[in-house]
Amino acid sequence: MTTQIPPSEHSDTQPRPTCGEFTMCFTSTARGARLARRLASQRLDAWGWPYGSGVNDAVTLIVAELAANAVRHGRVPGRDFRLRLTATPGVVRIEVTDARGGQPPVAEPVVPDPLSDGGRGLWLVARTAESWGVEPRTGAPGKTAWAEVAV
Repeated sequence: MTTQIPPSEHSDTQPRPTCGEFTMCFTSTARGARLARRLASQRLDAWGWPYGSGVNDAVTLIVAELAANAVRHGRVPGRDFRLRLTATPGVVRIEVTDARGGQPPVAEPVVPDPLSDGGRGLWLVARTAESWGVEPRTGAPGKTAWAEVAV
């Protein structure tokens, strides 16, 4: 007797469309930013975009950059930053909210100096995401940096 396994509706190269939401607060430290990046990658894998896929890599990069900015530029002692991922058919939205108000970053980051130690974060986000921006935080001081990746 031969058992035949029907072909999967979804292949590894075409992740299954999924919807989901993940929200968590992290300490405004390098360790918190690292944990946010790792948990985002794990969540994407659970939603059907495996480690090493284009979607997982793009979203993980954006989470890493926005979380690092929240720690470096948006840190208020004793306050956390929040990561929110929302997956809908066609797009994954990343939001990182910090507690520091003030002037949002420039709308279009300039090409970074190759010899500088920093300044590449938002440039990478702008080149990786379909769209991105910064909005004032609603109901509290701070701001939310967001980006969307097409899937």
